[in-house]
Amino acid sequence: METIRVERTGHVARIVLNRPEIRNAFNDVMIRDLRQTLAELGNETSVRVLELTGEGKAFCAGADLHWMRRMLTYTYEQNYADALELSHLLRELYEFPRPVVGRINGAAIGGGTGLTAACDIAIAAEDAVFSFSEAKIGLVPACIAPYVLKRVGERHVREYFMTGERLTAPKALACGLVNHVVPAAGLDAAVAQVVQSILSSGPEALTASKRLVRAVGEMTLDDVGPFTAEVIARMRVSAEGQEGMSAFLERRKPRWREGG
Repeated sequence: METIRVERTGHVARIVLNRPEIRNAFNDVMIRDLRQTLAELGNETSVRVLELTGEGKAFCAGADLHWMRRMLTYTYEQNYADALELSHLLRELYEFPRPVVGRINGAAIGGGTGLTAACDIAIAAEDAVFSFSEAKIGLVPACIAPYVLKRVGERHVREYFMTGERLTAPKALACGLVNHVVPAAGLDAAVAQVVQSILSSGPEALTASKRLVRAVGEMTLDDVGPFTAEVIARMRVSAEGQEGMSAFLERRKPRWREGG
């Protein structure tokens, strides 16, 4: 692919945004490459964890300036189609069937902050910075808004979308945009620790947990009881659930850990 690189280690796949000369800014080509790769990896049952990171010193500096120049000549219909591709990408990342760990190795600006918010777990280097700067150029962070809102809530979004404030990693941690902040030298070790913790859990249970979180947040209390009862009942009678409970009662490792 032109704009990204995929690396594999055991059950872990890593997508690397690979345009370091422009701080991994994205364009329509990168969006296309990411969507295609997410679809392919999502169908690979051997992939149990996905990492997302950037090459070099930045995670993702937002939109490519050359791409933005082209947008100046787009019609409304072209702009709509273009923006819809980014919306599809963010949803596909958010709904990726296995856990997604963001390795935020540097600046994540605009759409880069959206990619961060769409990850399940985001671990940032302490020198990383984040910003919703679209309003500064007369635009709005529209496509990323649903995922940032889910992450940090309306109180923070109202402020940061309007001020365009550049957030330090500690401030991003305080508002919930990222889960952990570590020294840059310890970023790989921190990501590896979280990944290993994930790999100790049942693969099907992890997928079901992601679906559970998405679904329950949009249900009424009348609907949530039967739904959650159905989910746990189905998992209890599944092969993985039976193996997991048996292993726990027999004080041994479940088979997915022995084979992992």
